[in-house]
Amino acid sequence: MSTQPAPHLSDASDAAALSAHVEAVVRRSGTSFFWAMRLLPPAKRAGMFAVYAFCREVDDIADGDAPEAAKRAALSRWRDEIAAVYGGGAPAEPVARALPAHVARFGLRRDDFLAVIDGMEMDAGAAVRLGDMDELTLYCDRVACAVGRLSTRVFGVDDDLGHPVAAAQGQALQLTNILRDIREDAGRDRLYLPLDLLARHGVDTAGADRDLGAVLADPNLGAACAELAAEAGRRFAEAEAALARCDPAKMRPAVMMMAVYRRLFDRLQRRGWDRPLQPVALSAAEKLMIMLRYGVLGG
Repeated sequence: MSTQPAPHLSDASDAAALSAHVEAVVRRSGTSFFWAMRLLPPAKRAGMFAVYAFCREVDDIADGDAPEAAKRAALSRWRDEIAAVYGGGAPAEPVARALPAHVARFGLRRDDFLAVIDGMEMDAGAAVRLGDMDELTLYCDRVACAVGRLSTRVFGVDDDLGHPVAAAQGQALQLTNILRDIREDAGRDRLYLPLDLLARHGVDTAGADRDLGAVLADPNLGAACAELAAEAGRRFAEAEAALARCDPAKMRPAVMMMAVYRRLFDRLQRRGWDRPLQPVALSAAEKLMIMLRYGVLGG
């Protein structure tokens, strides 16, 4: 694993308060993967909480109700926070103040934090439209794979093993989210299905820049979703193969996430793509059983 100069560390006197704040952010998020992170040894757990809290902070900006200009300004301030983390400055945000110790301990890369902010900027506009698969792949890399790259470093996995997991799993999980949330995203004027993919399957996208209602009602929508689902399936297979090359004890949280999303993806597939807007979800009990199986019992 490559190394980099250690950034400025927060004063030891406020370390406990920062740690408590970060954990509170994670708890408030309601993520079902809180307990997966809790299974990690203390130092790695604290590192993952800090990474997740950062992601939560910038995601909340992108998903908030503020005007676009205010969102972009807030995300720009987070760029300044990351610059301070790596430049020996004094970050203002509590989550940013918690990051330097973990950056130093785990060799977390500045570019990955900035990639996450780049992804949030793609979501910060009044509307989201992606022109082609290359743009979708870039979006997934920023909002999902970059988080995976940060996570595998915290897990203690070398980049030659960790990066393939982050790439394939990040794409698989984000594509699953997109396929699950088509109607919900459209309600926020967001369409992550690439326009060229939709057009190739005969979906009329002429008015997609103004109104997504016709896209959602198009009878050819399911065929486009099926093609994207096939891509997700390939990514799941790649992720499973990449995970098999890693130390399972180190990668247990990633394995747990894979198990949850694989079950969700399989349920989408069983529902079929003739009804792409019909809701599909896992119950809290199902998620808990997966956590118990791969967490307590070890899979």
